[in-house]
Amino acid sequence: MSTLQSYMRRTAAAGRATEQVGPFLATFSSDSVNPFLNYAIPDDDARPNPSDVDGLTVAYRRRELLPRVEFLADTAPDAEPALRAAGWSVERRIPLMLCPPGAAVAIPAPAGIEFVVPDSDDEIAGMIATQYVAFGEPPEVSAKEISRTRERIRAGGFAVFARDAETGEAAGGGVAEAVTDGTTEVGGVAVAEKFRRRGIGAALTASLTVAVHARGARTVFLTPAGVPEQRVYARVGFQPAGDMLHLSLTD
Repeated sequence: MSTLQSYMRRTAAAGRATEQVGPFLATFSSDSVNPFLNYAIPDDDARPNPSDVDGLTVAYRRRELLPRVEFLADTAPDAEPALRAAGWSVERRIPLMLCPPGAAVAIPAPAGIEFVVPDSDDEIAGMIATQYVAFGEPPEVSAKEISRTRERIRAGGFAVFARDAETGEAAGGGVAEAVTDGTTEVGGVAVAEKFRRRGIGAALTASLTVAVHARGARTVFLTPAGVPEQRVYARVGFQPAGDMLHLSLTD
């Protein structure tokens, strides 16, 4: 788990401002207040004291951001009680799921749906807008985000855009980070509401997982939003391997 947490720490810091606050690496997005893009990760075996937690709170509040942490529970077991003692609460305790090479189940796109690697502005914007809406964000996609996504794909990242084969209407999408030291994360799997319950989410996840394994990934992980998503990912070959904790201070 320590190796996996180190990977998450590196990817969280990429493209974001960072600040070491006691035993926490705090990361800050330059152009978004989305709490899922602004969070801290404790060092392995961190034992935060009250001053460390207060400093972390100040680091986020002076930027007018929600103080948040995300980490693998087993890598810093003393972090949760220290944060909770300071009034932080658990947002989610969700399973980390892994799919080793050879375990992925290939699932084709459902009839009437086609999968493409997004390249044009319209394709990239369609994928991102679908993800935004699925995760509770407004559907507006900036030119900067389109450009940034294209660059991530060209730099070795993965993306799949699902669309209606006849009309071209956006149906869903998903991404995976570039494979680094044999590790990558599959994430952002989303399906537009009118296209749900057709198996698109499982097929998207399978497509991405097979692709990253083919590129040399040995450790492929994801974190489901809930039990329904966990069942979808289990169909693809992912199995629980630990807990991911999200905590925040809302008061």
